[in-house]
Amino acid sequence: MAPIQKQNAGSQHMWGITDAELQALTVSLTVAGIGLLVSMPFALLTGWALARWQFWGKTALDIIVHLPLVMPPVALGYLLLLALGPRGPIGEPLQSWFGINLAFSWSGAVIVAAVSGFPLAVRAIRISAENVEERLLQAARTLGQSPFGAFATIALPLMVPGIVAGGVLAFARALGEFGATITFAASIPGETRTLPLALYTFLQMPGGEQAALRVLILSVTVAVAALVASEYLVRRSARQR
Repeated sequence: MAPIQKQNAGSQHMWGITDAELQALTVSLTVAGIGLLVSMPFALLTGWALARWQFWGKTALDIIVHLPLVMPPVALGYLLLLALGPRGPIGEPLQSWFGINLAFSWSGAVIVAAVSGFPLAVRAIRISAENVEERLLQAARTLGQSPFGAFATIALPLMVPGIVAGGVLAFARALGEFGATITFAASIPGETRTLPLALYTFLQMPGGEQAALRVLILSVTVAVAALVASEYLVRRSARQR
């Protein structure tokens, strides 16, 4: 308990925010942002495939993609630990061959952020992809565009609002992730301790209510800012179409 109290006793910044709270905010934004960048290309491909392609195993892929939405977060974290941990089928080769350890690390927190927000991004992108009219793509191909060219010049611009909405939802989901993060990445100050983990930590401390309240306000502020930014970007893209 003493080390935690020492972290909370750091210098205060604007609005009384301490170093530990600012650190948790920075970790949260960085982890969620990089997790989003990692997951969005795969989310775009998966959303388009589920909306427009017919292939064997499509139903199974759909179930796997959306599984993190219905699984208990702790179960998701434990599943990642089994697969990517030091003794997992993926984690062990990574550690023995390349010296990469994903569990209980900053990289592990990024993976949790990417996985937890992935289904929401795919869902929004899939809906926007389903609304792209096939005749527009056929017309582009008739004019000599390749399938990828038709996708890049016709479908992708039409899907921008859905992509933005999915990205913001995934980002917000990653910001609020707790169970999977603490199970797979632990709560390491300055490395994996995000805002939810910091809030939980302060609530366990005697006299930590004020710090917990400030972290709560930070969390709500970031979430609201993300939603406002999403609405602005969606409206702006709609006006430019």
